[in-house]
Amino acid sequence: MKRSLPQLLLVVLCAALCGLIAQEGYSLTKVQRITKEELKALLNDPSVVVIDVRTDWSWGESDKKIKGAVREDPLAEVKTWASKYPKEKKIVLYCA
Repeated sequence: MKRSLPQLLLVVLCAALCGLIAQEGYSLTKVQRITKEELKALLNDPSVVVIDVRTDWSWGESDKKIKGAVREDPLAEVKTWASKYPKEKKIVLYCA
C-alpha cells in the first residue's frame, strides 16, 4: 500500500496539472497516454516539448532522465511556467 499511495498521488497531480494548463488556453480535447516507444519516436521532433513534472524526490532519485526534456516543478503554480511553451507545440508531460 505504501508504494501505491505515492503513485496515486502522482497520477492525481498530473491530472491537476493538465487541468491548470487547460485554463491557460492549451487544448486538452485529446489528452492521451503514450508508450515509451511512441515517446522515443517523438524525441527529435521539433514540434514536441517533453516536460518532466516528477516531484523533486522522484526526479532526484531516478537514474532515468529523458534527453532533451525540460524540468518543471510540479508543485509550483503551473501558470508560472506553462506560458513558456508555444500552444502550437505538442506537450508531453512525463510524471512516472
